[in-house]
Amino acid sequence: MLEKMEEFDSERVVEEFEAITKDAEKVQREALKKILEQNESAEYLQNLGLNGRIDPEGFKACVPLVTHNELEPYIQRIVDGDPSPILTGKPITTISLSSGTTQGKPKFIPFNEELMESTMQIFRTSFAFRNREFPIGNGKALQLIYSSKQFKTKGGLAAGTATTNVFRNSKFKRTMKAMQSQSCSPDEVIFGPDFHQSLYCHLLCGLIFREEVQFITSTFAHSIIHAFITFEQVWEELCSDIRYGILSSRITVPSIRTAMSKLLKPNPELADLIHRKCTGLSNWYRLIPELFPNAKYIYGILTGSMEPYLKKLRHYAGELPLLSADYGASEGWIGANVNPHLPPELATFAVLPNIGFFEFIPLRDNIENQDHNGMESSLLCEEPEPVGLTEVKIGEEYEIVLTNFAGLYRYRLGDAVKVVGFHNSTPELKFVCRRNLLLTINIDKNTEKDLQVAVEAAATLLEEEKLDVVDFSSHVDTSTDPGHYVIFWEINGVASEEVLQECCNCLDRSFIDAGYVSSRKVKTIGALELRVLRRGTFHKILDHYLGLGAAVSQFKTPRCVGPTNNLVLQILCANVVKSYFSTAF
Repeated sequence: MLEKMEEFDSERVVEEFEAITKDAEKVQREALKKILEQNESAEYLQNLGLNGRIDPEGFKACVPLVTHNELEPYIQRIVDGDPSPILTGKPITTISLSSGTTQGKPKFIPFNEELMESTMQIFRTSFAFRNREFPIGNGKALQLIYSSKQFKTKGGLAAGTATTNVFRNSKFKRTMKAMQSQSCSPDEVIFGPDFHQSLYCHLLCGLIFREEVQFITSTFAHSIIHAFITFEQVWEELCSDIRYGILSSRITVPSIRTAMSKLLKPNPELADLIHRKCTGLSNWYRLIPELFPNAKYIYGILTGSMEPYLKKLRHYAGELPLLSADYGASEGWIGANVNPHLPPELATFAVLPNIGFFEFIPLRDNIENQDHNGMESSLLCEEPEPVGLTEVKIGEEYEIVLTNFAGLYRYRLGDAVKVVGFHNSTPELKFVCRRNLLLTINIDKNTEKDLQVAVEAAATLLEEEKLDVVDFSSHVDTSTDPGHYVIFWEINGVASEEVLQECCNCLDRSFIDAGYVSSRKVKTIGALELRVLRRGTFHKILDHYLGLGAAVSQFKTPRCVGPTNNLVLQILCANVVKSYFSTAF
């Protein structure tokens, strides 16, 4: 066990990974057997008539494919304190909350020690491969991580975001220490009650230990960007704190002030150095390597909905490599990045066959099997049967189905992935998009990826005016007849009317889905609308989610705001400064 290891043995971890991926089908059968044997007394499985069957064929015959909606009544009983074996043999004592940015409200998801151990296995595996190509010294990590409060459910269970449950577990700290990845910041900062104060102190700790920082990391690219945008605003205050050894009055949480006072000592030389570095930069280009001269890379989830932040991140990073973190969800982990040299746009994730039982629903017709609400509709057409982990084909797209050790059985994760290769006999996946994030009015179907491509195309028009899209979202407005797409943009400056109108037209033209183009031509979908937002609007959305108890570590900007996310839609609509309608069709 890792707890007993004094040093991290990268080669041993790589050997273990090579061993379990040699015969992934066999390991999958063993994983399913272990899951079903551990949980054979669970009411959910007993009601489905498994009668002790532990083979994949029997399991698939008895257990239906489900979404969170079908499991919600069972999970709610656990949350409310029912001690009987409902979804698992052993009682669930901890509940994870999803970010809530997809559906507008967090989902409750069972969390247990087996999930924690699979989290650490993923972290160890990707670090072992990462450290081969980008070895780090015995230093520290600037970990821009934040833990929201854990609370007790009605039934007395500990509940918190998935990241909070991981960060608060003693295994996390032991694993980070073994991997030479200890945070610059004390626990009081990571677990502080005020995100803004924690962020300020993370930056201050990073500067104090700047020579020791080996890499910069956060759960998502968004958090790294947010941290350095904040740095641009507070760097002089940070320098003052370092110069005089006195913490800014903006930090009011007593536990954070006490912890920081132990680290902060007057250091005018360091303050002068940071001041020279900052004033010598051109538009903050290469900020990160200037501040942290021994940093080897930047690490976080940089794929999927995080890809739009890569341009800004590369601006701050200069030549520092951007390494994409592993692939998972609040419901559990899927794969590790064992090819860390690949840029984020090409990042792949090798499935660990022993951390769960995986199935894949073929999406050969892409997303033709979805109804107009973006949800799967088995009524419209027959869906292909799921295939096993080793039966997937290179070049094909699939929806992932997960069975884990914490009571999720044949659970549709909602993610579309593409198989791009194999590592031994386990597939390497590329994340494509969330299947339920759809812009659709009638026969049109545009995914989060389609939206991202359209925004990137239109944003190039802003470059002539040296402007960027800070962030974006979308909405289907059916209050008009016909309904139309609304794209929300926050821009880092003021663009001309002509350029914004052309951006609007470009957005409209960039949705190349055949259903959308034909509907626009015959006017069954109205002209696309571009709404330009006040500066800071997406910060207000972040604050909204923090107010609901979300952790910054899990925050993802909602890319498609549906009717269930009414409060976010209100924030967006209340901050529109200008609106443009497309004349492209």
